[in-house]
Amino acid sequence: MHGFILFALGGFIAQLVDGSLGMAYGVTSTTILLTAGLAPALASASVHLAEIGTSVASGVSHWRFGNVDWKVVLTLGVPGAVGAFLGATALSNVSTAAAEPWMAFVLFALGLYVLLKFALRPLRRRTLTGVSPKLTAPLGLVAGFVDATGGGGWGPVATPTLLSTGKIEPRKVIGSVDTSEFLIAVAASIGFLTSLSGRQLSWTTVGALLLGGVVAAPLAAYLVRIVPMRLIGVGAGGLIVLTNARTLVEAIGLPGTAGVAVYVAIVLAWAAALAHTTRTVLRERRELDTADQPEPARSATD
Repeated sequence: MHGFILFALGGFIAQLVDGSLGMAYGVTSTTILLTAGLAPALASASVHLAEIGTSVASGVSHWRFGNVDWKVVLTLGVPGAVGAFLGATALSNVSTAAAEPWMAFVLFALGLYVLLKFALRPLRRRTLTGVSPKLTAPLGLVAGFVDATGGGGWGPVATPTLLSTGKIEPRKVIGSVDTSEFLIAVAASIGFLTSLSGRQLSWTTVGALLLGGVVAAPLAAYLVRIVPMRLIGVGAGGLIVLTNARTLVEAIGLPGTAGVAVYVAIVLAWAAALAHTTRTVLRERRELDTADQPEPARSATD
């Protein structure tokens, strides 16, 4: 029962982050499962099975708030499903000893990317003309493969790329990426179930992740309109980096003192990024409030 509650809470937090940013459900929840001791293939399979339900709940919530572009969903999601199936098949046939450092590296890199993306790079503003399938199709294929082999990555690869074009409203990027994730979750789950060769999934773990994610989905779809994306991104990215650093430190074989130094450096850098991002958000809000204030009326003697 204790484990069920823990995984349900993890699913809730993961979906809250994912629904607000358009990324990081898989990265966050896979990190939790790996920390709990699950093998990489079983962790990714559990997450993708749970994502079938959470992506439906998230997609419906985003659709009701008007956050979905269905053209993007299809042109991104269908190639993504192909990549996810191939990635799931590849990961299922790799030994646990080889897969664990690889997955930790992918998750660490994605967490670092999310952190830096939201801490340092403002979104570019362009004309909202929409994106071409020439971009979304190969993007979906690569993001789907990374997502299945790394236990997450659909959002961290797809969302920042689409946001950086400036050609779609940010809320529709997030809603469309979250909605298309249903196709990726189904394809990856099929790949895992046909390739795991008798390794047993814990359906209790899947159910806990699903329950937490479904509860969080409507709240996340609402929060995407009111909570600063940068702050959530930096917080989630730093947590993912710190958690997966442990596996990498052990895989490299760093001595105890060097390992502690790595953790301290990550925490200090994360704190600095949070402080910088908070100042940036507050400054932008002050500038926006100043711009919205009406000019003082002129007196007759002016």
